[in-house]
Amino acid sequence: MTQTHITWIEGTIVENEVHMTMVELAEAASTPEDLIMAWVSEGVLSPAGASPQDWRFSGNSLQRAKTAARLMHDLELNLPGVALALNLLDELDQLRSQLHFANAANIPASKE
Repeated sequence: MTQTHITWIEGTIVENEVHMTMVELAEAASTPEDLIMAWVSEGVLSPAGASPQDWRFSGNSLQRAKTAARLMHDLELNLPGVALALNLLDELDQLRSQLHFANAANIPASKE
């Protein structure tokens, strides 16, 4: 007798071209607005706009906010720790991308 295993995945697809207000981002990331403001002041998030009322966040900001929230909750990182961890994760993604393109083009990766 065989068993069937079904896994349900639920999510929301957000494109980078979508721009959210701080209220919308806080709701989508299940994060308080004051924490969003703290992340902006720490450099974790970079909205367009001069003031919190004018801030607009890209779809990429939603992923960063969710990751930042997990880092704070799961690893108990403070704001500077979250900023550092996200910067290192960004750098890792960039290096992986460079390596992938170098391998695809069959050329050696740069040694920067």
